[in-house]
Amino acid sequence: CWPSRFDGPRAVVWNPSMWQFAKGHGTMNDFVLLSDPDDERGLSDAEVRFLCDRRAGIGGDGVLRAVRARHIPSWTGDGDVWFMDYRNADGSIAEMCGNGLRVFARYLTEEGLEDRPRFDVATRAGLRSAELLADGRVRVWLGRPEVSADAVSVQVGAVTWPATPVDVGNPHAVVLLEPGQDLAGLDLSVQPHWSPEERFPNGVNCEFVDVLGPGHARLRVHERGVGETMSCGTGTVAVAARLAADEGREHGSYVIDVPGGRVTVDLTPEGAFLTGPAVIVARGRLEPAALAQPA
Repeated sequence: CWPSRFDGPRAVVWNPSMWQFAKGHGTMNDFVLLSDPDDERGLSDAEVRFLCDRRAGIGGDGVLRAVRARHIPSWTGDGDVWFMDYRNADGSIAEMCGNGLRVFARYLTEEGLEDRPRFDVATRAGLRSAELLADGRVRVWLGRPEVSADAVSVQVGAVTWPATPVDVGNPHAVVLLEPGQDLAGLDLSVQPHWSPEERFPNGVNCEFVDVLGPGHARLRVHERGVGETMSCGTGTVAVAARLAADEGREHGSYVIDVPGGRVTVDLTPEGAFLTGPAVIVARGRLEPAALAQPA
């Protein structure tokens, strides 16, 4: 479900220091990370696809670029804050990524770009915060999820389910499976269909949920612009918010299992907090010539 071709050669003057990269993941939702403080090297869609290509490039569900917020035209807040410029594997822009935010915080710290245990990060969904915990996990604040009462449906193959839209800074459609329905057997290699189509004009992340007990669920997810991923941080928050709404409450703690591991979501009066692992697994130097060659 990941693209396998880079859209052609190009002539570019390269700054070698711009192409030091890291590879990291949060519950196996994986990312290529680049540091570009002064916005010297914006990425084209084709370059993002190349970096995320699991055969010709480095491989990842997306790219996280660290740039000072002052260089982002739409940002009106503190210009010295680090901005998480997140791109999906297909090159499209995403507003927010919960696992990505945890990995981004880990990267900033290990690169020496942040020395505080708790700090703010600018995103296209607004200002968020991250805290590196003593046990090695990272806890991020993702704002207040909004559960909608809109009637929507999601279809996979010949099966259609009612779904609940949840906004976590990015759009989600949460499907609760009936007892006995086979979560593992769903074919998420293709994008699910949703109706009405105009409800999510820019695409939607679709979560399919098996409720295991009070405060405990597992899910699989198809992410827009990527395909099925091993985890979706904002998706786990969307699921927790949907479960809390069904239970008639606004707050609570939820353990959410994803194919890539386990996270905890705490819904509080201050908003939603997502806690889980964030690991930088490799660092390297991208060869500039590789980007100028078709895959």
